[in-house]
Amino acid sequence: MQRERSRWVQANWTELPGWSEDSTLAAWPAMLRSCSKPAPGWAQACAQALAANPHDEIEMRAWFREHLQPWRVESLEGQTEGLVTGYFEPLLQAARKPQGAFRIPLHGVPPDLAQRKPFYTRAQIEGDAEVKARLRPLELAYVDDALEALVLHIQGSGRVQMREPDGQTRLLRLAFAGHNDQPYQSIGRYLIDKGELRPGEASWPQIRDWARRNPARMTELLWANPRYVFFREEALPDPELGPKGAQGVPLTPGRSIAVDKASIPYGTPVWLEATEPLSSTPLRRLVVAQDTGSAIVGAVRADFFWGWGAEAEAQAGRMKQPLKMWVLWPRS
Repeated sequence: MQRERSRWVQANWTELPGWSEDSTLAAWPAMLRSCSKPAPGWAQACAQALAANPHDEIEMRAWFREHLQPWRVESLEGQTEGLVTGYFEPLLQAARKPQGAFRIPLHGVPPDLAQRKPFYTRAQIEGDAEVKARLRPLELAYVDDALEALVLHIQGSGRVQMREPDGQTRLLRLAFAGHNDQPYQSIGRYLIDKGELRPGEASWPQIRDWARRNPARMTELLWANPRYVFFREEALPDPELGPKGAQGVPLTPGRSIAVDKASIPYGTPVWLEATEPLSSTPLRRLVVAQDTGSAIVGAVRADFFWGWGAEAEAQAGRMKQPLKMWVLWPRS
């Protein structure tokens, strides 16, 4: 079975490494969320999934075997190994109005964003007085750390402890709402190319350490990435769920991945074979393709959603592992 950027080779369930060891029940809620917006080819399987009520792993695995067929994902050239990275949802402190150190704005969507392609670069948005004045009415919140703001831009969504003008603080989400259509450039790669970090060192802890030691060069570092993200404010009714991914359903920590949609359609269950970050411990898990990203390109390519908090950030920042993938596709 061939897709735009991948080919799928029919496989047996016995070919999935560690299939009998993972909790498929733990991935079931993520799959049901995807079935609220079934992809083409999934209408019947999703109807059967929504009607099912598996009580244990035996019933759960039996359901998968009855209704779905595994396919090994390869590149168009037959390459079976790719790359898995990680991402997370940052948690930032912010103020509704500029005050004290909270002076770095996060913007809503410009009304002419769709008509002006590409939009202003990051350097123009942050450094050009005329552009800054034009975008000032769109400022949603203000943070106190430019690098943390960039982390939010790169991750695409984040939780914000918002200090309101009346002094109250509430937890909300700033969700991805668009970008300036400028190319994304990795600041880690920029520091490597400049000889500031060695290859393999460009994780977020090392980048933050470099920023602390080089405050006068922060603008240079930030403007190396012309991509700029705009947000929309969302309530956080269920703090146990992540932001909505590109499929339009909430992400589940440890069970959602971002993929290249030209390789794997949204809503597809995927069996991953990789290892834990900086470890030889196997990471063999059932996940669901529910998101994408500008850097997630290729047949055997995934970005693993770790969730939120310090541990999720640490795991995501360290993750860059070899990967093999199998999709589970309806037999019908």
